[in-house]
Amino acid sequence: MIAQRVGVGALRRAATKPSIYFNQSIPKLALASISTSHVRYAVPSRPAPPGRPRRGRDSNKSAPSSPDSPITTTKLSPSEGDQILANQRLQRPISPHLAIYKMEQTWFGASAWTRITGITLSGTAYLYFGSYLVAPLLGLHLESASVAAAFTGLPFLVKGGIKFALGFPFAFHFINGIKHLVYDLGKGFAKPSIRRGEIALWVSSILSGLYLAFGL
Repeated sequence: MIAQRVGVGALRRAATKPSIYFNQSIPKLALASISTSHVRYAVPSRPAPPGRPRRGRDSNKSAPSSPDSPITTTKLSPSEGDQILANQRLQRPISPHLAIYKMEQTWFGASAWTRITGITLSGTAYLYFGSYLVAPLLGLHLESASVAAAFTGLPFLVKGGIKFALGFPFAFHFINGIKHLVYDLGKGFAKPSIRRGEIALWVSSILSGLYLAFGL
């Protein structure tokens, strides 16, 4: 290596300072080729990163599998096949998962609560009127005077809770119905308007339910 460097240095000096041994007609392309080969041998090659085979002529590449290689199969009973499918289905994610949505879209969505409050009101009405029809057959007294007298004897908080359980669904369903009538006019579809409408709906419904429960 040292002798090679000395030779390259002598060629460079000869190219710049002609003497009796070297003249200016020496092709500089040959000198550049020698210098390039010297640099190529002097710089060590970088090692290949771990986990990746080194590229080169001596790298071992896995030979492709032959298309004529035999394919092995396993015979399963129908019950074993069903068990494999059941295990695969257990690994599948539940889609859509409720955790990917915002809480105000799942727990406080006006669309869902409109249905919940509607079912609460209609279910209570059907339950009472159905019981009122069969009450004479069962010896029960569900007429208005009997219900009012029984309700009057309840504690104040219990009466307020029952009235709020009926007043809040009524207020929410009524106010949200008005909001949908505004939607039918083509207004209020901007995102800020929807957020403000949701907040106003919940606040007004809760306040109305409290007023119907304890204010009347």
